[in-house]
Amino acid sequence: MPIKPPSLNKTVFLITPPFTQLNTPYPATAYLKGFLNTKNINSYQADLGIEVTNVLFSKEGLVHLFEQVGNCGKELSANAKRMVQLKEDYILTINDAILFLQGKNPTLAHFISKRDFLPEASRFQQLDNMDWAFGSMGILDKAKHLATMYLEDLGDLIQETVDEHFGFSRYAERLGRSANSFDELYESLQQPYTYIDSILINILEKRIQEVDPILAALSVPFPGNLYTSFRCGQWIKKNHPSIKVVMGGGFANTELRSLSDVRVFEFFDFITLDDGEAPIENLIGFVEGNRTKEELKRTFVLEDGIVKYTNNTSCKDYKQGDVGTPDYSDLFLDKYISAIEVVNPMHRMWSDGRWNKLTMAHGCYWGKCTFCDISLDYIKNYEPIAASLLCDRMEEIIKQTGQNGFHFVDEAAPPALMRSLAIEIIRRKLVVSWWTNVRFEKSFTRDLCLLLKASGCIAVSGGLEVASDRLLELIQKGITVAQVAKVNKHFTQAGIMVHAYLMYGFPTQTAQETIDSLEMVRQLFKAGILQSAYWHQFAMTAHSPVGMNPEKYKVVKETELIGTFANNDIVHEDPTGTDHESFSYGLRKSLFNYMHNLGIDEPLQKWFEIKIPKTKVDPGFIENALNNDDETGFKLNAKVIWLGKQPSVEYFTQSKKGMSREMANLQFTSKQSSHQIQLLKQQADWLIGVLDKINVNNPKACTLKELMEDYEAVTGMDDFELFWDNKPMNTMSKAALLTV
Repeated sequence: MPIKPPSLNKTVFLITPPFTQLNTPYPATAYLKGFLNTKNINSYQADLGIEVTNVLFSKEGLVHLFEQVGNCGKELSANAKRMVQLKEDYILTINDAILFLQGKNPTLAHFISKRDFLPEASRFQQLDNMDWAFGSMGILDKAKHLATMYLEDLGDLIQETVDEHFGFSRYAERLGRSANSFDELYESLQQPYTYIDSILINILEKRIQEVDPILAALSVPFPGNLYTSFRCGQWIKKNHPSIKVVMGGGFANTELRSLSDVRVFEFFDFITLDDGEAPIENLIGFVEGNRTKEELKRTFVLEDGIVKYTNNTSCKDYKQGDVGTPDYSDLFLDKYISAIEVVNPMHRMWSDGRWNKLTMAHGCYWGKCTFCDISLDYIKNYEPIAASLLCDRMEEIIKQTGQNGFHFVDEAAPPALMRSLAIEIIRRKLVVSWWTNVRFEKSFTRDLCLLLKASGCIAVSGGLEVASDRLLELIQKGITVAQVAKVNKHFTQAGIMVHAYLMYGFPTQTAQETIDSLEMVRQLFKAGILQSAYWHQFAMTAHSPVGMNPEKYKVVKETELIGTFANNDIVHEDPTGTDHESFSYGLRKSLFNYMHNLGIDEPLQKWFEIKIPKTKVDPGFIENALNNDDETGFKLNAKVIWLGKQPSVEYFTQSKKGMSREMANLQFTSKQSSHQIQLLKQQADWLIGVLDKINVNNPKACTLKELMEDYEAVTGMDDFELFWDNKPMNTMSKAALLTV
């Protein structure tokens, strides 16, 4: 794909170094480019991760790889030897496999799914449940899963033979995790280029020549692309010393807030923190000579041999309505690879499909969870975006990318804003699929979930964390396990998939509570209201309430933030004495099986190699919670929305015991079904008349109180609450009458 012609103005080069995701761009550079557009500042962006991937996994790339494997001088494993013997098959098939995963050669699915096209190595040993996962018709997904295993086999070969740091969505991640000292990473950067380094720097060199920037801005969201960001900065400063280099992103925001190691500035000229718009605007002005160093915002610089932090507090951050629409131009959107590593339909969404990334709100509206870095600006400064502006941005991005899938990457999307967004999407008749992260709070009623589904919401993910009411209260999550179960039921019944983030090892958590949490998770899967989940072991961070007040949570710090480089994770001692690490394998193994619909009724002990306590959770706890899911309640301030069409009407006279009354039969037709109700004629006439008023396309929503007043005025009847809660109106709720 050609690079755009160079501008007369010097350019800001926005770079995502390897590796983040293969299936979709990480959005940070697109956000910044959209902002710079509003300032008429010329910029160019590149995701070097996907560019390296496409060079590495090509016919030419594999020819070179197998040459290097043959010359690596290492004793190969049996698996690697097998792959070397099959190298001609890998070289022959790689281009077609990549084109297929890029969505450009879908008919190859039939060939791949027969399992006589792609060579197979050790990764294919886990393919025991293909029939359950894909049946006889899921040919495309089955082939995508097989092609993913094929790529992962090649990844294993690379890691074993020519580059131990390699990982598909992360590179040299170990060097960036809990790196209080810069020593190990610095030493690695003094070594000759690794295999991946050489490919990366070759691409970077071409891009720098084509873009000719005055400033290279590297986004580092994760430890897994920290090392490569330093390699990029190292090469630029050595070969193009006139180009200034800055790092920003999630890693800097959380890990580098107390940076003092001067060696970092051998690779970067600046490090910025938190929201990037104002810092990069001021930085560009400084590089161009239009602003002083004192005007820099949230920026580390090296001055007189000392790392100094400058924060121009008179410069305010931009409101979310003023930062512009994320701009995905320049990125090679047709080169991204959709992979299916885990066949679970919800779990796969992180690696399968091209999702446009957006944010509904800056920060977190809850902002209380004690394990979370709630003291940092990116979480504590909550600011929602108007639904109309969100839809404007969605429409603009669809035109730009040709893709109508959206992943809202919020800390936790606010239910009220989700409701407004859903209504706006429906009113504009946008055809989109979207998913986001939520808190499993009681606001997600059955009707709200149905409204979200109607707007294109296909999945949500949220934190169940420890699945223990005592610990959820200690975390200040603001939810209970029973409440989570009810909310998950509402999502699932609406056809929205649910993923839960799970945590073990929270301070004072006992072995009994860990096993009881697993039992809660097992019951959620058995009830069919949880489709996917992932266990994380608790980590104490410096900017969380636990990290700032450990004595309140009865933990003892073993380390303080004394490093000169990355300072966030704190080693701590849990006084309960529970060996949380010993539960890791069993928790992950059980969850992997549950996500594949296996072993749900097996005893919990089956998954562990250590002796575990018997669960004390009632085996019917979740089922009982779901049976007690009573949403009754006449909320007069609730909004009433009609998503359906006008009914057909037939009037008739009903006679009984010498009495007659005028009745109406209303037939409602939807895409999937039809519903019929009978009402008194005056009630039916009122309902037909009010459907236009409560139609979702009406810009003014009606509340239940307004409908009650209208009902009494028009019909002369005063039984609205009884009328609204009777069988015909309950049937109407199935025909798209929602109270939200």
